[in-house]
Amino acid sequence: MSAPFSHRDIPARAGVGLKAHHYRAILESRPDIGFFEVHAENYMGAGGPPHRYLTEIRSHYPLCLHGVGLSIGADAPLDPQHLRRLAELLCRYEPALFSEHLAWSSHGGHFFNDLLPVPYTKATLYRVCEHIDQVQQRLGRQMLLENPSTYLTFAANSYEEGEFLGEIARRSGCALLLDVNNVLVACTNQQWDPLRYLDRFPMAHVRQIHLAGHARDVDARGRTVLIDSHDRPIDVAVWELYSRAIAVLGPTPTLIEWDQNLPEWPALHAEAARAEAHLLAPPHRKACRHAALG
Repeated sequence: MSAPFSHRDIPARAGVGLKAHHYRAILESRPDIGFFEVHAENYMGAGGPPHRYLTEIRSHYPLCLHGVGLSIGADAPLDPQHLRRLAELLCRYEPALFSEHLAWSSHGGHFFNDLLPVPYTKATLYRVCEHIDQVQQRLGRQMLLENPSTYLTFAANSYEEGEFLGEIARRSGCALLLDVNNVLVACTNQQWDPLRYLDRFPMAHVRQIHLAGHARDVDARGRTVLIDSHDRPIDVAVWELYSRAIAVLGPTPTLIEWDQNLPEWPALHAEAARAEAHLLAPPHRKACRHAALG
């Protein structure tokens, strides 16, 4: 199923999710930061201030696009109009990386404002690989697939999550985006061991990392539930898992996601600086590299 794609490089540094709230601060201060990432669906309009600011920022920094609307895991064909708009956006900005979620968000012509889980079965595996093939052929590049934040396990599962993602990458030729916060969220909610999860994750396919904050709640049985909220600083347990992942991967492009309750730019930049300190700390300094997609 795999096909050759041109190589695109991004520095093995820390970046942040670009928000309109920070446009002016970024352009006025020109911070030393590795890259910015935007949600593709926020820039699918023809023009206006978002494109004006993004064009200016893109002229100074590497850019990544992160999709939330392809519905890769849906039991239905991909939306050709959405895929066309996505291809036009990638052509316009030439991002270093494009990623999407292992999830579904549409069914029967209806779109749900959520990233819903898929069962880890052979039928899902074949469908997701078919969709990824379609996306990669249409875009002319390799895409990255992100591990999900989940709150339940399907009884029908016949694969562990890491095994399932590894099979998708092997069959389709896609790469993986390791969201470390999602690892902690899923493992806490489903009572998995996060260290075992990371040890069994198909690290050879990882080309980018995401870090984010999460909220805590309690379920009806009094057990801790983590919510992938992206609305606060990164938890110490996520930083610890990140250090473990970097020890295996070496320096890898790392994004700070903060989508709600946005802080002022210096606080967000400080989170990126903390991630970069992890990336450059011994024993990784000698292993510093660029992540190339192929």
